[in-house]
Amino acid sequence: MTVRASGFSVLGSCSVRCSLFALLCSILLAACGGDRSSEPPDDYFIVERSRVSMGSEVRLTAYVTDEARALRAFEDAFDEFDRLDRMLSVWKQESDVVRVNAEAGHAAVQVHPETLEVLRAAQQVSDWTGGKFDVTFGALSGLWKFDHDQDNRIPEPAAVRARLADIDYQAIELDTNRSTVYVKRPGVQIHLGGIGKGYAVDRAAAILRADAVTDFLIQAGGDLYASGTRGDRPWRAGVRDPRGAAEQIFAALNIQDETFSTSGDYERYFIRDGRRYHHILDPDEGQPAHGCRSVTIVARQAVLADALSTGVFVLGPQAGMSLIEKLPDVEGVIVTEANAVMVSSGLTARLERMRPPTDAP
Repeated sequence: MTVRASGFSVLGSCSVRCSLFALLCSILLAACGGDRSSEPPDDYFIVERSRVSMGSEVRLTAYVTDEARALRAFEDAFDEFDRLDRMLSVWKQESDVVRVNAEAGHAAVQVHPETLEVLRAAQQVSDWTGGKFDVTFGALSGLWKFDHDQDNRIPEPAAVRARLADIDYQAIELDTNRSTVYVKRPGVQIHLGGIGKGYAVDRAAAILRADAVTDFLIQAGGDLYASGTRGDRPWRAGVRDPRGAAEQIFAALNIQDETFSTSGDYERYFIRDGRRYHHILDPDEGQPAHGCRSVTIVARQAVLADALSTGVFVLGPQAGMSLIEKLPDVEGVIVTEANAVMVSSGLTARLERMRPPTDAP
């Protein structure tokens, strides 16, 4: 059976559409060879549920002996996604982010501790990437349209340039003691679309473990966390071909107690005069970033993987891989604009390459 979601697809017990990864349980690979010992013991169950939250399908999968316990834990995890969505979204009128943006240049706003945590993580990744990851890209909202309002229009260069000065993560001032956020200048707008979902994945993983569910997968958009194993086998992840069919992969690796996040130029895009325009914008130029087709980050924390996949994509392949190699417990796979595959040193021995990725515009 096949599972797909936006960013990867898990082959093992279900099927959900995704953007860069296809999760293949190695237990199924053995089963394809006729190894009946790979089937779950009679007292174990694969339990799955999905729900839409944070603008994406969130899918939970667990390998358990107590189905009722797993379902209760799933509800707790889904509730956490919804709670954080109400807190971090730019679309929820009473969210912390909306309230902070409304007071930009005027006053500090008291927020939940989780909002401060996300913004601190965002600032760290912004520092690591020299500002190529910047949560104040919200200043470009309404010019480039790649969401439900995609119109395949290229904004006027002058209109883009006029807003570049309002993209500045250093204009965000955090006060941990008072639990406040202050945006120093009017026009600077926070948008946590590149990091909030990763934070929610980390929180959901902690909740599942607290509820005594230890072998599970969480998929939310382009973010995924794999905990424990599926019986005596690790979960197995396949890296999707950025220019191939949705189910096509070109490499795979075993994963356990790890998260990975994918940024690619093939989920939300249009092509004009032979050039691909996509939703990952360079905050210094206000234009779609170039140099990469996809970036996959493997790490211990989903919040960092989520932000780093975007930041590395914008940095470009050489500078991006150099950053990956410097960071502890962070690995990556980059497919460049020229269709070359770059693999970090810590993944070289783990990654099984099956074929070259497809070369196409």
